[in-house]
Amino acid sequence: MAGVSGLQAQNLAQQQPHPPQAPLANTPPQPNFTRLENLGSQIFKDKSLSEPRGTSCNDCHQATSGFAGNNGSRIGVAQGSTPQSIGGRNAMSNAYTSFIPKFQFRVTGEDVDPVGGFFWDGRADTAEIQALGPLLNALEMNNKDAPSVVRKIAASPYAQMFKDEFGSQIFTNPNLAFQKIGVAIAAFERSSALQPFSSKYDQLIQGKGKFTPQEANGMKVFMDVNKGNCASCHLMNPNSSKPSDSLFTDFAFYATGIPRNMAIPRNANPSFFDLGLCGPDRAKPALTSNVPANISIEKFCGTFRMTSLRNTSEKKAWMHNGFFKDLRDVVSFYATRNSDPKRWYGPKGVANDLPSAYIGNIINDRVPFNRPASAGPALTEREIDDVVAFLKTLSDAPAPPPGPALPPLVGVRSNPFGN
Repeated sequence: MAGVSGLQAQNLAQQQPHPPQAPLANTPPQPNFTRLENLGSQIFKDKSLSEPRGTSCNDCHQATSGFAGNNGSRIGVAQGSTPQSIGGRNAMSNAYTSFIPKFQFRVTGEDVDPVGGFFWDGRADTAEIQALGPLLNALEMNNKDAPSVVRKIAASPYAQMFKDEFGSQIFTNPNLAFQKIGVAIAAFERSSALQPFSSKYDQLIQGKGKFTPQEANGMKVFMDVNKGNCASCHLMNPNSSKPSDSLFTDFAFYATGIPRNMAIPRNANPSFFDLGLCGPDRAKPALTSNVPANISIEKFCGTFRMTSLRNTSEKKAWMHNGFFKDLRDVVSFYATRNSDPKRWYGPKGVANDLPSAYIGNIINDRVPFNRPASAGPALTEREIDDVVAFLKTLSDAPAPPPGPALPPLVGVRSNPFGN
């Protein structure tokens, strides 16, 4: 994050003209897709790849829901291919994922942070690996094994495209073919359809748009180190006209004390806790040689990777457990977690979604989380509204309306890396 004061941010915001608005639509395969990207798009939206059929990857990553969503579930976590299949976590956005680094431990002086990786717990190093996980997860697309998925691909309308891309004999090697499914999906996810950088904020920093006074003040509060201090973790640089310099995340892991979502079936067991980086969906990662010897992996239990705030206002649920169903409540939580804990945790006023051994891992050493309860809320109600208004400027302009279905792009040579 470049050193930009809240006043500078406000002045910058007020200097820009208003951005154009685009009509509402979904994001279909586009004519300028490479063959690999088009193939990935078709796999991603294929409802026949679940067991039973009827659920696609796209159902948990709708463009109209910030490339997130939970397949119609309203409890904050995803429903799988059967009504009784309810997962334990909120589906993450799959937009702007090409910027996510591999999981690692970042050491800066005495500060150690887990960083990167896909999924909330960082257990997959690449988009290619991540894309395959839901296909075999019993609570998601519920396929028995990799060959089961490959057989469905081989019987699909785009099977010839798959062979054109990966070789005429690809289906004779199910394990390799399964890996290539991830390659195709990842190529689609890296395409401009999922990272268009077309938001009002992007227009602003390129000198093509202007914020309203409320949006400008919201950005000022968001960046103010003595107020929201949001930009200390949700990194941005409004002085750069390059949108990728404002990804609104540092990719690090944090425990912020999100309240327990009792609608999640596994949370009915009071002894169960989702510890993020420490499980249950992954094994605790081994500390690397750059981590000081006095640091234990237990220091990071209960932490989850920070997601980008791009398109956040389009989501239907927020945080790893989907506890929040309204974006304003998220901002209010950050502003009042310390001053009004009973509002969030009940009569005891104590964080309730971590075992007592890990309560100390909850972040409390920076604004606004280092604020004493006696100091009151970190933000006024008006400032909360202003921050929400600013967050809405991070939504990408909707894509153009879909045209007629595209024929397979069999004559187009693809980039094997999907870039």
